[in-house]
Amino acid sequence: MSVVRALGRFTRDAGHRQSTGTVCELCSQPIGEPHSHVVDLEARAICCACRPCALLFETPGAAKGRWRTVPTRFHRWEPSAEEEAVLARLQLPVGLAFFFFNSRLGRWVAHYPGPAGPIASELPLEAWEALAKVNPLLSAAAPDVEAVLVHTPRGAARGRWFLVPIDACYELVGLLRTHWRGFDGGSEAKAQLEAFFASVDRRSRPLRADSPGGA
Repeated sequence: MSVVRALGRFTRDAGHRQSTGTVCELCSQPIGEPHSHVVDLEARAICCACRPCALLFETPGAAKGRWRTVPTRFHRWEPSAEEEAVLARLQLPVGLAFFFFNSRLGRWVAHYPGPAGPIASELPLEAWEALAKVNPLLSAAAPDVEAVLVHTPRGAARGRWFLVPIDACYELVGLLRTHWRGFDGGSEAKAQLEAFFASVDRRSRPLRADSPGGA
């Protein structure tokens, strides 16, 4: 199957896709759970994809760079005191954020999940460059499709740092939007947050800073 053919099939009638349940948003074929995702870099959208279509966009530059398949790896990192100090200089408004490199903008951006959805913010360049020098997660993360996820629970001395697929971050956003109640989220949202990070931690391998790509 050519890339051009796969992209052409994306334009099929949306009503047909809805009537058949979860389908590949590139070729309209039915897909189950779990399934792959691809990022539309122009629309900044995450699309469901069957495995054959996802394979088309695993190589950077496929389809003139518009589409990228979301990887599935998870890594954890134990931050040093120096890394935590540099993170503090970024002046994050909440203890939960994810960062990714937006190739279309040519810079890192931060998003803060909350009850109204993710709030985007540009990062101070100097502080971000300082963090990149001491934290290998940033050099390991693939642009657009992987993110550095940081959670610092209230009262915790240090945060939890992970390298995750970008779709995991939006899964977290959906959980918070669905379960958030009141000013501080309520007990249900907090339980969902802890369950989410427990799952991420189980799926994560320690990041080896001396390995290519952080593997």
